[in-house]
Amino acid sequence: MIGTQAPKLPLGRDDFATRPLGSETKMALEALILSKSVQLGFGGEQTDRYGRHLAHVFVDTPDGQVWAQQTMVAQGLARVYSFPNNLQCLDLLFAAEGRARLSGLGIWRDAYYSVRAAETPSELLTRAVYYELIEGRILLAEQRGGRIYLNCGRFWKEDFLTVIEAPALKLFTADVVDPPVLEGELVRIRGWVDDRDGPRIEITHPEQLEVLAIR
Repeated sequence: MIGTQAPKLPLGRDDFATRPLGSETKMALEALILSKSVQLGFGGEQTDRYGRHLAHVFVDTPDGQVWAQQTMVAQGLARVYSFPNNLQCLDLLFAAEGRARLSGLGIWRDAYYSVRAAETPSELLTRAVYYELIEGRILLAEQRGGRIYLNCGRFWKEDFLTVIEAPALKLFTADVVDPPVLEGELVRIRGWVDDRDGPRIEITHPEQLEVLAIR
């Protein structure tokens, strides 16, 4: 189900704990889609390296088709999770996620899925290798060696850092977004947290960055 990430389940992995609301999400998806006819819609790359179809799922119901991704996100049972080669319909999914988050539905009432604060790098380090949403103000934006660095603190080896690599910069240009102009703005970054001289997220496409407010 491209464009979304639901709470993860072990799926046979002995060393993997069920994420909060994982079982509830599975039950909700089963109720929505199991034993029903569906149609698949493709908005980008159609298969991944494992041979899985990367599709939007439309469920046939007596009242018409239901878009499974939007339904799950709207219920707070999944987050938006985008890829640079599969970006169709993200605006609708972002809107559904925003409404669910503001209403505290599903995962958004559980601290495990909270939007994290960029000003707490020590907490963010505990979320390394996790997919997170992080909000903060960019205090320093600079370009070095073909990369853009967006720092939410004064100490780049300790504070939360967003890195935009050279291939992604071309996408920002095409999207009429100039990353250095973001200095001073409040943003929300989504992606996988890693630990390289402090917590950071690497951006591969503009949809990972949302401008929330301008100073």
